[in-house]
Amino acid sequence: MIRWLPFEAVTAVRFLREGRMQTAAILSGVGIGVGVIVFMSAMLTSLQGNFITRVLMSSAHIQILPPDAVTRPLWRDSSGVLYARVVQPSTQRRRSIDQWQTLLTQLRARTDIAVVTPTVSAAALAVHGNVSRSIALSGIEPEAFFRIVKVPQYVTSGDTALTGDGVLLGTELARDLGVAVGDQINVLAASAIPRALTVSGIFDLGNKGANQRSTYVTLRTAQALADLEGGVTSIDMTVTDLYAARTVADAVSASTGVQAESWMTTNAQLFSTLSAQEMSFTTIEVFVGLSVAFGVASVLIVSVIQRSADIGILRAMGATQGQILRVFLVQGSLLGGIGSMIGSVLGVGALWCFHVVVRLQDGSALFPLMVMPSMFGWAVSMATVTGFVAAALPALKAARLDPVDAIHG
Repeated sequence: MIRWLPFEAVTAVRFLREGRMQTAAILSGVGIGVGVIVFMSAMLTSLQGNFITRVLMSSAHIQILPPDAVTRPLWRDSSGVLYARVVQPSTQRRRSIDQWQTLLTQLRARTDIAVVTPTVSAAALAVHGNVSRSIALSGIEPEAFFRIVKVPQYVTSGDTALTGDGVLLGTELARDLGVAVGDQINVLAASAIPRALTVSGIFDLGNKGANQRSTYVTLRTAQALADLEGGVTSIDMTVTDLYAARTVADAVSASTGVQAESWMTTNAQLFSTLSAQEMSFTTIEVFVGLSVAFGVASVLIVSVIQRSADIGILRAMGATQGQILRVFLVQGSLLGGIGSMIGSVLGVGALWCFHVVVRLQDGSALFPLMVMPSMFGWAVSMATVTGFVAAALPALKAARLDPVDAIHG
């Protein structure tokens, strides 16, 4: 044994070596428990990351919209009493965001916002020959917008180099209209003046509904088609911290007075589902951690009973209650620490097997795995602390043993 090790560490290691079967059993239990925690944590992180990426693949983290038109009563009497009126809500017409250029400058100056781009959204009709389809027309500034919605990654033919008369279509829409790259379609929107646009590229977002309706043109083209010259219907943004989107949206609303909606608000049900899923995984991890703690405690309690005579001899030779206490605390910490390292290896092995075996029909991975180094540090620290805490009761029992009773018992 290394000479510089303290008495408590030397004694703890010796007790563990002498009870090899017990040590192996508890290390296996701790290893399996930590392996389950590592596997589940990595799976949860990967699933949530992949799911959120897919959901936000074609949308911004925060969107600024113009305020809704509000219908107000027409008159009051001379005393200021408001007379009830049956007021019909006005039709919500497409409106532009007031002073959007100034607002754009303010937002781009914020360090917590990564990308800001204006957008014009409008319903329109695409016509080719005798075929017509309703479409969702989006007028964009390609360079900035494609940093939010990665359309270039999903182009199946042509390219995303939009010009004034260019348009990008989804694969389903292109098939329904019977067009290919280079063909022309007529687009009719609020201006009631059809405009001939040339198909620059065709994309596949992996969503049939989006591929059937989504179209992209330049901002100026959409402004002309939507009869919204010089205006925009929304400002799309992405933030540096995805999960801080709601906080950033509230801060933007407070500082500018505009209506800012985060993805957490527009996808409230999804966010609630993810939160519930995370809570359920955390609950499972807590119960696994408790089982590890009880396992360590039970083994050390048995060890105290079996080694009562040894403890009595150590006390008779001058070992203090504090030293005996620390012997078993060190034992618990070693069991937790070493077992957690074994569990981390088991967890990574299980993840690798899952990634290799479980595949989609085309042979590609089910989803990309996200394994963060901090996950292992957290698992090792948690298991070590759990082992330390679990050893507290057996350690106190051992420290309080009377030397004479322990030797004779």
